[in-house]
Amino acid sequence: MSLPVVLLSVLLAVAVIVCVLLAVRLAQLRRVGTPILLRTIPAEVDHGWRHGTAHYSDDSLRYYRLASLRPGPNVTLVRQGIEITGRRRPEGTETEILEGMVILQVKPSGKNPITGKGKDGYELAMGPGAVTAFQSWLESRQSARSERRKSA
Repeated sequence: MSLPVVLLSVLLAVAVIVCVLLAVRLAQLRRVGTPILLRTIPAEVDHGWRHGTAHYSDDSLRYYRLASLRPGPNVTLVRQGIEITGRRRPEGTETEILEGMVILQVKPSGKNPITGKGKDGYELAMGPGAVTAFQSWLESRQSARSERRKSA
């Protein structure tokens, strides 16, 4: 076999693998989850928004970015270690992509509550129904006092 044929075969194999990974990722994300946009704090005005889905569990919210081949979540917010610190409507050119959405500012409130790049927190843009679901999920967590009593 000649060198160009081998290189072309390798490139084709890599392209097929990437396409399969992307198809599996998109299938995973479409099955379950709430569509949201997320960005790290601090961020420049109108920059850093990423499309993805949020998957709720008993102890964490896992954010999967749509434009990523990573098999696991890109960001994990631990339920006991986060709090909503602000709420706003889209401003400026944000309204072009976030029209009708509410933006929540979420910051850490305990030990290691966030995995990902946003150690100072995140902004989550969601529809009004998703905001209600997120707030209900967050407010229905066990209190820190009951957690301490269990371990004592």
